[in-house]
Amino acid sequence: MKKVMTVFGTRPEAIKMAPLALELAKRPEFEAICCVTAQHREMLDSVLDIFRLKPNYDLDVMEPCQTLSTITSKCLTGMDRVLEEAKPDLVLVHGDTSTTFAGALAAYYHKIPVGHVEAGLRTYDKWSPFPEEINRKLVGAIADLHFCPTPANRDNLARENITKGVFLTGNTVIDALKTTVVKDFHFSNKVLNNLDYVNQKVILVTCHRRENYGQPMASIMTALRRVADAFPETELVYPVHLSPVVQEAAHQYLGGHPRIHLIDPLDVREMHNLMARCHLVMTDSGGLQEEAPALGRPVLVLRKETERPEAVSAGTVRLAGVEEESVFQMASQLLSNQDEYEKMAHAANPYGDGRACRRIADAIAWHFGLRETPPDAFGG
Repeated sequence: MKKVMTVFGTRPEAIKMAPLALELAKRPEFEAICCVTAQHREMLDSVLDIFRLKPNYDLDVMEPCQTLSTITSKCLTGMDRVLEEAKPDLVLVHGDTSTTFAGALAAYYHKIPVGHVEAGLRTYDKWSPFPEEINRKLVGAIADLHFCPTPANRDNLARENITKGVFLTGNTVIDALKTTVVKDFHFSNKVLNNLDYVNQKVILVTCHRRENYGQPMASIMTALRRVADAFPETELVYPVHLSPVVQEAAHQYLGGHPRIHLIDPLDVREMHNLMARCHLVMTDSGGLQEEAPALGRPVLVLRKETERPEAVSAGTVRLAGVEEESVFQMASQLLSNQDEYEKMAHAANPYGDGRACRRIADAIAWHFGLRETPPDAFGG
């Protein structure tokens, strides 16, 4: 039996790692250990509750006005104690957060192998997304096992001479959707229950990335208000991130409009079920670019670039940028041109088939000699 520790700290990480933690826990060849840093406390806890996942270790690092340095240093020192006590055979980290980098570095310092879930994403701009692009590149240099969602991610690693221990798995978020989306879902938010998803075009909005702070966010939100004014059949729903910068901008530019609903952040079930019912997604999030296509929802990305170009190539995602006119025009096209909308809504999802967690667990078992054959590759 091999000890495999999953480490995560934010809500997006938890959504994608919880199904994997549960898959490992049900396998007799593994002792599954879960460690959370709670880089995002409240938003993390809601995901843990939904998946009924109880961590073995909780570093509880979140503090008011935390900086990237304080998050990283507290995660790194906190992991020291956990790794000394648990002595895992493998540490699994996810994606590109400060928790991801600190968890991988701590494992390296303890000479424990690292597996990187959602490996190989790149924009090749170290400032965008910030600090995620550098976090994932550093983890790529540390990791022993690399679990790539798509062939493009695998090719990115190959360009960096990372070819050993690389597995093509699909994205675990598609596994999560099988658990969270249900037909007769009842929202806890009254606004969401009262929306007319059949006759109105509900647009789900998220905008929170650091690189969009300031003028980009102001331009995006001005465009969103123009969309609501120009298309009376639309309702915009914006679960506003808890960041004070985002809260201030959202209420300044979008507050007071009768068809723009600024609501509290949603738990994963509510977000996924809202996504399944909405008409269009406009976001600067990474995860929504993967989730929405699996639900047949077009995505306009409110960024200048994306580390998920597969969706752009597949036609499920379009880059709208951060300029007011570009965002407005691209949204207008999808709201007024049904043919353009249908092309995006029915494009094939390139991110997974709901079996990523199984492939990752199989790959780990094969790596440790607990399985005779490697896992099948996603799309193979």
